[in-house]
Parts: sequence; C-alpha cells; structure tokens
Amino acid sequence: MRPPIPYDYLPQVPDLTVESDDISHEGILPDAQVFDGWGMTGQNLSPHLRWSGAPEETRSYAVTCFDPDAPTGSGFWHWVLFDLPADVTELPAGAGSGDMKGLPAGATHARNDYGTKAYGGAAPPPGPPHRYLFAVHALGVAKLGVDGDTPPAVVGFNITANTLARGFVAPVYGV
Repeated sequence: MRPPIPYDYLPQVPDLTVESDDISHEGILPDAQVFDGWGMTGQNLSPHLRWSGAPEETRSYAVTCFDPDAPTGSGFWHWVLFDLPADVTELPAGAGSGDMKGLPAGATHARNDYGTKAYGGAAPPPGPPHRYLFAVHALGVAKLGVDGDTPPAVVGFNITANTLARGFVAPVYGV
C-alpha cells in the first residue's frame, strides 16, 4: 500500500490550480522529464508549469518536485526552486536548468537529492511506478530566508511554514 500523497499530512491550506503543457496528473511522465544518467536516457528537462488562484497576500512562490515513493525512507527531492516573485505565474519548460535561463532575478535553486542546483528528472529503480509531485506553493514572504546550499528538507520546512496555498500535478513513472 502506498502512503498518502505527502501534502496530505501538512497543515491544510487553500488549493492553487496547477497546470502544464508537458505533464498531466496521474499520467505517465514523458521522457523529456526523465533523468539523463543512472541508467536513464531522458532529457532531464523540467516541465512547463502555470498556476492560478493564489491568495492576495502571496509575496512569492516556491516550486518543488518530490518523489514520495523513492526507497530512501525519506523520499527524493528532484527540484527545489524558491523566491519566485509573486507576479510570476508560469515557468517555461527547461526553467529548472542550472543556468537559470527563463527565471526572474532573485529566484534560487536549492540542491536536489542528486546534489545539483537544478531540476533532476525521474530515475526510479525497477518496480512499481513512482509518483512525482510537481508542487507550487504560494508563500506569505517575499524571501524564504535560506540560500541555495540549504538542504532540500530544510527548504521544505521553511516553505511549509510560510505556505498560504498549494497545488500540484502528480504524474507517474516506472521502469
């Protein structure tokens, strides 16, 4: 039995609407979003995302991708992006690259569990498909108060402490 989606046990907040031209909720994650390494031959490209319905008090956004099914005992952070200005409501495909192209000034990548400050695609071991939660968090602070070298779990703690609303798209992928 799979555990509930990780956001189910966090404090309840209003929902954001999150959509993508590249991925769909409970659909199969395309090869473009699969890791290029660890035996995978994907394109390692973060998906296009757009969101709406944030509370008026929103001061910034964070975007994360988390695999709750990774066999680590603590899941796997594939993407941690924060300090996106409140007027940003869409990211193009590839915005998660480490070169920061397509991102506004001030946006920050934290290290993912691959150890890079970028999006790292799906690379599950053989077995049942994993869920990849691409979440957008509307935050009540303009700056999260951490930097790109902060571990993803600590960034996640700060995101949760400041979340006003949250939404996600959760495709699946397995080998």
